[in-house]
Amino acid sequence: MKKNRRSFIKELSIGAGAVATLPLVSCKSTKEAVVVKDTPVAKVGFTGHFNMCGYAAPKLETVRVGFVGIGDRGSGAVKRMSFIEGVEITAICDIRQAALDGAQKILSDAALPKAKEFIGSDTAFKEMCDSNLVDLVYIATPWEWHVPVAVAAMEGNKHAAVEVSTAKTMEECWQIVETSERTRKHCVILENCCYDFFEMLTLSMAQNGVFGDLIHGEGAYIHDLDYWLFNKPKDEKMSDGAYTKMWRMYENERMANVYPTHGLGPICQAMNVNRGDRLDYLTSIMSNDFTLEQRIKEKAKEDPFFEKFVGKKMRGNMDIQLIRTIKGRTIMIQHDVSSPRPYSRIHMLSGTKCFAQKWPKQHLAFGHHILDKEEFKDIEEKYTPEIIRRVGAMAKKVGGHGGMDFVMDWRLIDCLRNGLPVDMDVYDAAAWSCLTPLSEWSIANRSAPIDIPDFTRGGWKTNKPVDLSLSEGGTTGVRNIHSANDNGQLGVV
Repeated sequence: MKKNRRSFIKELSIGAGAVATLPLVSCKSTKEAVVVKDTPVAKVGFTGHFNMCGYAAPKLETVRVGFVGIGDRGSGAVKRMSFIEGVEITAICDIRQAALDGAQKILSDAALPKAKEFIGSDTAFKEMCDSNLVDLVYIATPWEWHVPVAVAAMEGNKHAAVEVSTAKTMEECWQIVETSERTRKHCVILENCCYDFFEMLTLSMAQNGVFGDLIHGEGAYIHDLDYWLFNKPKDEKMSDGAYTKMWRMYENERMANVYPTHGLGPICQAMNVNRGDRLDYLTSIMSNDFTLEQRIKEKAKEDPFFEKFVGKKMRGNMDIQLIRTIKGRTIMIQHDVSSPRPYSRIHMLSGTKCFAQKWPKQHLAFGHHILDKEEFKDIEEKYTPEIIRRVGAMAKKVGGHGGMDFVMDWRLIDCLRNGLPVDMDVYDAAAWSCLTPLSEWSIANRSAPIDIPDFTRGGWKTNKPVDLSLSEGGTTGVRNIHSANDNGQLGVV
């Protein structure tokens, strides 16, 4: 199937104004010999447009939270939320009774009431979403259920908060955008790395002009998951193990960057993507698989359980996306979960005045001069954003990837309680997640470039950057943290 961009758009036209609302993608291969696959575009148009960026939903003095998916991420979220004042954990949902029992114990240990349980089928979440028990549905399921649960939540008049990546296909990306706009309910991507202390520092520096003009950014998810991928379930229902029913192993059959948002999210925020700039197009390349298929064969010799994966073609070790923004900035994203190498998200920002990088060694530089410890401390003191000053010390005590998970959860609840726009809206969820289907297409077509849709449909030109000032809000306290002050305020001593 070979089409040029113009004929492709014409074929999708559905009436006056349709082109402006459709995700436009290039689908012309760079070589005649390449078999061009269908582009991962959602062949639908939207009749209306309500800008969810900057949208302030009505205040919720108390945020009633229901959790769907109580695995490692979900149980950790239940525990973190148990510390936040103004939160009631009213409902929990999973396909495993043991998972629900674990969540109930977390609540009991925190001297909080039991939550109503939803269990019995893969779609038990629908009853929760249709009930009047919750205001926010927190989704930490396997990836295939992220969008179905989020859409059910928004259709049920609930806000949705979705673990990463939010969506697997372009159709799903557009589905959450359309549903969020129509229902005027938030669909927040739970990208915890945007709240890492160093990433927040560089975001504040960017917003204060320290970098000058940002030119280039690099991010990654480089994490050897061998232990987790081969941590098999111990029961016949495949309900335990690191990944229930081995879902993450099956995801590795996809020739794409299946987990792009950890590296991309913080860079997009620093570059004001969807808020003054937007992603324009990308190209993607993937190495061969040098390790995973061989590891499967080795494990299958030790344990017949793994024989079901023998012979399956697994994704290559490293894939790389190169992205250009409308304003001419460039971004590189890497993904590798099967090479024996140290963890890294890279997080590099290069501007006309300043350079920053977190891995392998955290440092800042101006020109050739890399700041020493004292100089770094001075920058940190001057540009650490108010949210970290307020929440950072308590976040480290509560935990969750060094505290960034708690900062993320606290900020979301504080925004909902104070009727403030959320930091990471549905357009971010779609734009950051769509790298998966777009990278898959580009890899299948010899790294051919492909356009990235404008999910904001022009809103990026006037949308305001993320607000780090806490000039509004910042009123939410914590429970059972001894060093909170008399008002329960975080990080104030």
